[in-house]
Amino acid sequence: MIDFEGWSCPAPLRDTPHVVAGHGGGGAMSADLVRHLLIPGYGDAGGTADRDCAVVEAGGARLAFTTDAYVVQPMFFPGGSIGDLAVNGTVNDLAMAGATPLYLSAAFILEEGTPLADLGRITAAMGAAATAAGVRLVTGDTKVVGHGNGDGVYLTTSGVGVVADGVEIEPRRAAVGDVVLISGDLGRHGVAVLSCREGLEFGTTVASDTAPLHGLVAAMLATGADLHVLRDPTRGGLAAALNEIAATAQVGVELTERDLPVPDGVADACHLLGLDPLQVANEGRLVAFVRPDQADDVLAAMRAHPYGTGARRIGTCVAGHPGMVVARTALGGTRVISMPIGEQLPRIC
Repeated sequence: MIDFEGWSCPAPLRDTPHVVAGHGGGGAMSADLVRHLLIPGYGDAGGTADRDCAVVEAGGARLAFTTDAYVVQPMFFPGGSIGDLAVNGTVNDLAMAGATPLYLSAAFILEEGTPLADLGRITAAMGAAATAAGVRLVTGDTKVVGHGNGDGVYLTTSGVGVVADGVEIEPRRAAVGDVVLISGDLGRHGVAVLSCREGLEFGTTVASDTAPLHGLVAAMLATGADLHVLRDPTRGGLAAALNEIAATAQVGVELTERDLPVPDGVADACHLLGLDPLQVANEGRLVAFVRPDQADDVLAAMRAHPYGTGARRIGTCVAGHPGMVVARTALGGTRVISMPIGEQLPRIC
């Protein structure tokens, strides 16, 4: 039995006896739910919660293993669909461990009444994305729920890949002095989904950045650099990703605000809706922590790859304020980049 009265997690998790949308937002509420309810419930069978992919040994090989669920609404949005999103997202979770992705599974939960034409579009998008990423969809499952008990199509994908010897990419390896790199501009996916869902226009069409990133990671590793940390800033955006890394490694992260690449369409949408672009989801970007003497080589390799042409330095790891992320403003002051609490944009992945 779980001792609910003995939970040590902060509000708002302890303030509600029920699941709320924020528990799926990738922020502090999600972390508390996993660390203080799910993992303790697993007991001795449980693992850790410091990254989205586990690296295990089996038969003498180092295998990366991950699973992810997709409930994005709407199922089709500028730049992609739930189908290619599910493939790319799972490939990217493997890539953030430095793995070469190999095989995926796909489980469908279908709502009764969903047009078969829509399901066909989704599976075709999955096949195209898997082919482009060089992976195979080898197993899966299908279930149907009654009309009104779902929302079209929900997808769960799992993936397996191989990690080369000598590759150790983990959040705990972030170190003081590390340079923080980002592979491209921020916030496109969340704004693309929101604009389509709500019928909003921001002067230009913002398309999702969904893309497989294992080729980019391979190019970074090919420089011979010792990559300390990789993370794809999905739910909770860059803010959540950096705060999780800082807390795990107990280092401070200092960003330079003017170097944060937010495209005009995303900035306009966030200003209009009162959103923080650093908390908006991305599905084709990665953040890397690299030794300072290797940062230039890694940055050059990123910029030479199609999915890293917009790569740039955005900050450094510092000894001060361990576990905290701050941004240095144009006026020379600093502001805290806090961990999102709940859900800014529900159902975006």
